[in-house]
Amino acid sequence: MKILLTGATGYIGKRILPALLQEGHEVVCLVRDAARLLHDTHESAKLSVVEADLMKPASMDQIPKDIDVAYYLVHSMGSGSNSFSNTERTSAENFAEALQKTHAKQIIYLSGIVNSDVLSAHLASRKVVEDILRGGAVPVTALRAGIIIGSGSASFEIIRDLVEKLPVMVAPKWLKSQCQPIAIRNVIEFLIGVLQQEELYDRHIDIYGPDLLTYQQMLEDFASVRNLKRKIYIVPVLTPRLSSYWLYLITSTSFSLARHLVDSMRIDVVPVENEWAEKLGINLISYRDAIKLAFGKIEQNLVLSTWKEAGTRRAMQGLSTYVEVPAFGVLTDRKTIALNNPDETLKRIFAIGGRNGWYYGNWLWQFRGFLDRLFGGVGLRRGRRNALETAPDEVLDFWRVLLSSRQEKRLLLYAEMRLPGEAWLEFRINEKEELEQIATFRPHGIAGRLYWYAMLPFHLFLFRGMIRNIAK
Repeated sequence: MKILLTGATGYIGKRILPALLQEGHEVVCLVRDAARLLHDTHESAKLSVVEADLMKPASMDQIPKDIDVAYYLVHSMGSGSNSFSNTERTSAENFAEALQKTHAKQIIYLSGIVNSDVLSAHLASRKVVEDILRGGAVPVTALRAGIIIGSGSASFEIIRDLVEKLPVMVAPKWLKSQCQPIAIRNVIEFLIGVLQQEELYDRHIDIYGPDLLTYQQMLEDFASVRNLKRKIYIVPVLTPRLSSYWLYLITSTSFSLARHLVDSMRIDVVPVENEWAEKLGINLISYRDAIKLAFGKIEQNLVLSTWKEAGTRRAMQGLSTYVEVPAFGVLTDRKTIALNNPDETLKRIFAIGGRNGWYYGNWLWQFRGFLDRLFGGVGLRRGRRNALETAPDEVLDFWRVLLSSRQEKRLLLYAEMRLPGEAWLEFRINEKEELEQIATFRPHGIAGRLYWYAMLPFHLFLFRGMIRNIAK
């Protein structure tokens, strides 16, 4: 079967792509920037890429006409845009129109559970997208899910942050809202299981796990699984906006995402029961078991994708925009040091950041991350997907990985922190077996230059200490 996959660089897309290839399907990935898709991790003659932008209808003329099924896994909530609903509406309209020019027999759309009389802006937008897709000529199968639990999922990471960081939680009353979480493994099974199920054409079904829980119970169960003692006190005084700030300051989420999540969590997200799990032979995983499976992947460094990779607006514009480090109009800190053991140094380069730290002055990096969060930036809490390896487009604390090549012995990072300019940080081992560490800053106006010169005293010993420790 020939399948068109949108959202292939997102959290769900990166999970379903290898599963589809393993099933023997031919997969065409529709992406805005081909550099964000890691071809080498999916070596298959049945994988191809079409570069197109859903906001630009003309770019979608490249979609093959002979596709059988299309997955619509596009989501704009985490992009930081205040008008994500308008973006989602336009993208869905353009996609539905483009699909009418193909031989597609089914669109599979992953949505949210929308059974409440009152919906958040996020869930209402999901419903609107579903209606728009149904307005096209291709039959739509909509799978409506609530909280998704899996290594790297937004819900899992936020719950993890709260439980692991706070022995005592003073929480808003929306923790009493109900939901029925589903394991990411089950989500992928449903997405593949409904392929060409004609009984589900132009229909929707809720997909869910076996446990109906409040958000408070989810936190308590998470703590129990991790053998942590936690106290939760519910207070009525936290408004949605204060709740959003609380979630933003404690967890690794952005404020925009925190606000949309709080709006959604204030209502019950309870599914309508159905028998499709049984019909498709899917063994539903309990919430506790989903947590255990997630930590199994984390401990083995086998996390395939994280929600954080959706990134900032700069990341959404494409890696190719920033891979070429500018040489003019920039300020540079360049350091070089001879190496005794290049192989060990290379390992340290590709393990930098996250829980491994930055090898020198970690408290300064943490303070810089704190300041970034204070002014609405991403901070250091995003960490990294894998403790030992990096790949293009992944997040690494408040950096985005632009290039990661052991063959070239080169790691190039781009700053996503709040800055009056643009910043790159590069590590590479040259032919003389020397480590080169290059910090490049392109200032935006006078404020950018003042910032660079104000940071020079810190750069002087921070960058010097870092390259020395990496080269040890």
